[in-house]
Amino acid sequence: MRKINEIFYSLQGEGAHTGVPSVFIRFSGCNLNCSFCDTQHQEGRMMTDNEIIETVNSFPAEWIILTGGEPSLWIDRNFVVVLKMKTRKRIAIETNGSRFVPPEIDWVTVSPKIGVKGVTDYPIMVDYADELKVVDIGQDLEPYFVLPCVKKTTRMFLQPCYVDDPVECRLNREHAINRVLADPRWTLSVQAHRFLNIQ
Repeated sequence: MRKINEIFYSLQGEGAHTGVPSVFIRFSGCNLNCSFCDTQHQEGRMMTDNEIIETVNSFPAEWIILTGGEPSLWIDRNFVVVLKMKTRKRIAIETNGSRFVPPEIDWVTVSPKIGVKGVTDYPIMVDYADELKVVDIGQDLEPYFVLPCVKKTTRMFLQPCYVDDPVECRLNREHAINRVLADPRWTLSVQAHRFLNIQ
């Protein structure tokens, strides 16, 4: 049994796969406590693997996104292997990097919270990231380039911090844009789903 916050079908709104139709499996719970997190961790229901697979198979997307919360708290290698075999879909994960992830995952997005106020720094346990996605809250960005999961092929995305206040949100976007323009090792990632008013 795994605690699922929600399973839904939408477009990926962030990073390298922006715009790609995907089935999102959002797990409840996280081992960190970030002030800007948009997941209600207390919500959700326990589901069997077969229930998860049946729900995922009701959608036509090629990609499954394991997200949260922190999905690595709930998954293991057997779950990933069975999920791939019974859905015939590719699997991506969005993780804070604090725990190992199964090697059978096809795309690893690490969103480290190193240097985030209120979060104690922790070792990155993931040894490889296809992309790094960092929420810009004004922190020093240089440490992200020397994380053990960052390789020459890792794509580096900087994302404005979303807040409900429209003026502050605009200022956050402008700040992130200016940081990317000043350091082109980064690519800007916006939460496209918010602009499109989709989940």
